[in-house]
Amino acid sequence: MIDDDFIGRGWSFPLDITANGTIATIGGPRKLEQAMSLVLSTYPGERPFRPKFGSRLRDFVFENATHLVFTGIEGEVRRSLTMWEPRVTVGDIAVYPHADHENLLMIEIGYLVKGENDERNLVHPFYTIPDEGD
Repeated sequence: MIDDDFIGRGWSFPLDITANGTIATIGGPRKLEQAMSLVLSTYPGERPFRPKFGSRLRDFVFENATHLVFTGIEGEVRRSLTMWEPRVTVGDIAVYPHADHENLLMIEIGYLVKGENDERNLVHPFYTIPDEGD
């Protein structure tokens, strides 16, 4: 069982309100997954008081879907999550194109919550901008 004392509880993202009018909070695995997605969605420099926070995943948005690009994405995901999410140990990462959408890559991240023996995975969508050709 994953302990909220280790992971913590915090406001849900995006911000939400409960039925009784209070700010919605989350904890456990859902909190970790939101935190990891936030790291991957934030570009360094977006946060004035934490200018190095985030990942350079957006640098790949105009790249063609090649094995070399997939390897670069895997490396960036591993680097940024290792740096900014200390509550997990990042395992295998796989990048592959979505079967039905040519401009969508799926980033499958295997991870282990530190202190637990519960392997989990998060699939993070990554949209690319297609080459318009000549």
